[in-house]
Amino acid sequence: MPLKRATAYRMIYLLIFLISLSSLVAGQPTEITSPDKKVAANTAEYKWWQNIEARWGGQVKVRGLAAFPDADSIYGALGTETNYDASGEFRLLNTLFFSKNARFDTQYENVIVGGDSRRKGLQLDELFPDIIPIGVLISPIPNDERRALNLSNVIKETDSYVWYQRIDRLFLTLKQDWGAVRIGRQAITWGNGLIFNPMDLFNPFPPTDIERDYKLGDDMIVTQIPVRDAGNLEALYVARRDPENGDISWSQASLTGNLRIFPGMYEFNFMAAKHFEDFIVGAGSVGFLGDAAWRMDATWTFLNSDSPSDDYLSLVANIDTSWVWKEKNFYGLLEFYWNGLGEDNYLQALSNPDIVKRLATGELFVLGRPYLSGSIRTEIHPLFNIFFTAINNLSDPSGVLQPYATYDFAPDFQLLFGANLFYGAKGTEYGGIVIPGTDLTLRSSDSVFVRIGFFF
Repeated sequence: MPLKRATAYRMIYLLIFLISLSSLVAGQPTEITSPDKKVAANTAEYKWWQNIEARWGGQVKVRGLAAFPDADSIYGALGTETNYDASGEFRLLNTLFFSKNARFDTQYENVIVGGDSRRKGLQLDELFPDIIPIGVLISPIPNDERRALNLSNVIKETDSYVWYQRIDRLFLTLKQDWGAVRIGRQAITWGNGLIFNPMDLFNPFPPTDIERDYKLGDDMIVTQIPVRDAGNLEALYVARRDPENGDISWSQASLTGNLRIFPGMYEFNFMAAKHFEDFIVGAGSVGFLGDAAWRMDATWTFLNSDSPSDDYLSLVANIDTSWVWKEKNFYGLLEFYWNGLGEDNYLQALSNPDIVKRLATGELFVLGRPYLSGSIRTEIHPLFNIFFTAINNLSDPSGVLQPYATYDFAPDFQLLFGANLFYGAKGTEYGGIVIPGTDLTLRSSDSVFVRIGFFF
């Protein structure tokens, strides 16, 4: 990292610390013994600090996972013993309210994660170099190589674990009569997909992600303008660096706009974006059918002229509703997703640079085309809920089943536990893609997991 960039980042960390420290001491009066003019100056300064309101919050999460490698999978090449993984996460939230029209948000996280999956993934990378991307074998940690500001720091990294810290939110919000502007590291979500979301271009959640408290933030400028009390217009610019030279590049940036309008009982949204080197247009709507709500989004991506793939359509449509049966509350969701960039030959898909690029940036999570997903929730007790989610590739078929439950066993504490179960024949997307030249498959391991979270 260049010296100037490193110095700038240290100054940002110091600025955050000083602002947060000042919010803690705000409201502590000091003794005034100076002449009248100095008394007036000190009084004015005291009132300025008094106007700052600081709010704190956060969470602590501890996770454990046991994975069971299949003998035919690439992980089974190192044995079928159960792989045990663990992680711990601390997240601290702070908001400074300078006035009703100005606020400053900061969110810091400190995470340690490791176990057998990481250790064996690194071993497999040595056994099968240049065949399977390392990001497939082990879960990559968040980094800021592409972001405008590098606010991440790896404290320690070994073959068994990695310990890192980062600032995931760092933005200023200014409100005026005409709208609002947010500047800095923040997150934004567009689109109406609930499991898959093709209109959400910026760090969307993976479809199998059960925990969706926070998504990764990006360095951006967001402007929101009300439209005649009938909706709003959001425009944003995301600055990114070229991974080859580290410079902020227009070819890596995003410039997008999203118009949402609410005529009557319906909602419509229209999006246009310059995203990396591609152009994307999209439209969506939300409405009601009896007691159920339906949503639909479609995007068309115009790939740059150097891409080997054709321009493509992405589509998501879902419907959900809730009901009461035997004095229990239920919720159900059904969602269809079409990935126009997908392919039937998954090995060929993994060699397609357009697909690989989107897998690496977290914009795409599947290799096939049509998917049908569903989810159901049963409220056994207001503090205990059971969930079941299924994601199915309609072409294979193959997929993943996710039974899990949440239990709020004490104030501010929650227990989450469940399983990830993959099904499908050999050669299917979730059943296991055969690795050329071997009898092994690239198949995710079935697993069980548990998480305890404390929220403050």
